[in-house]
Amino acid sequence: MSKKFGLGKGLNALIPSEDIDEVDEKSKVYISINKIRANSEQPRKYFDSEKISELSKSILNHGVIQPLILQKDNENYIIVAGERRWRAAKLAGLKEVPAIIMDLSKSQLLEISLIENIQREDLNPIEEAKAFKQLISEFNLTQEALSERVGKSRTTITNSMRLLNLDERVQNYVVEGVISEGHGRTLLAIEDKEIQYKMAQKVIDDKISVRELEKIIKNLGKEKKKSEDTEGEMSPYLKDLREKLESKFGTKVNIDKKRSKGKIEIEYYSNEDLERILEIINL
Repeated sequence: MSKKFGLGKGLNALIPSEDIDEVDEKSKVYISINKIRANSEQPRKYFDSEKISELSKSILNHGVIQPLILQKDNENYIIVAGERRWRAAKLAGLKEVPAIIMDLSKSQLLEISLIENIQREDLNPIEEAKAFKQLISEFNLTQEALSERVGKSRTTITNSMRLLNLDERVQNYVVEGVISEGHGRTLLAIEDKEIQYKMAQKVIDDKISVRELEKIIKNLGKEKKKSEDTEGEMSPYLKDLREKLESKFGTKVNIDKKRSKGKIEIEYYSNEDLERILEIINL
């Protein structure tokens, strides 16, 4: 039996088994590297140049061991799986690369590209979150259905997609690896995007760990609450106003002020009491 190439669970899940059986040594062809282009729907946008360089050196010594998966596009080809190998092969100066050509619909091409990258863990946390979101929106999948498709728990998918609520500048820090996914999750506790961004910069400058960041944000929450409580203390003017209102209406009056807005509550204890108050304010 000829050797089968490992295509990953994504392809196995999306392409009928009889087609998979045909992907063997006889299916492998060599394609000019200049006729191959990246898939514009590829979820992976960030490639570590150092790792590409390392792979390039390996390719110079051993060649491209695992074929690329390609989709025919007129006289050229679109990469379904293997963009990293393609980039490294170009860097190594190869003229052609081994490939397996598959006939896929546009939706299959997109879904396989997304799922393959997720299952191979080739994506950074932000790219993965965007891939999850795209799969859900493009293919009308529930999180449960997506969980089964990609082999990750629903909680993992939910937590991943929450990272997209980060400020874009903070998302870029996660992509570049200057802060970790754990830092990103912790920063989600800060709703103000500008403060979130400044805190991310502090993490980088001061080399703050995730645990330390959690403590800082917890203390920020305490300080904010204390500030709000202080703001809530009634000024002498409001105390005097409350006394005048209570004297006018003959009942208890509450004034709740928060920054530039607030509310006045006039208490009543019976229908007759309410009618009495309404007469005072001519209603």
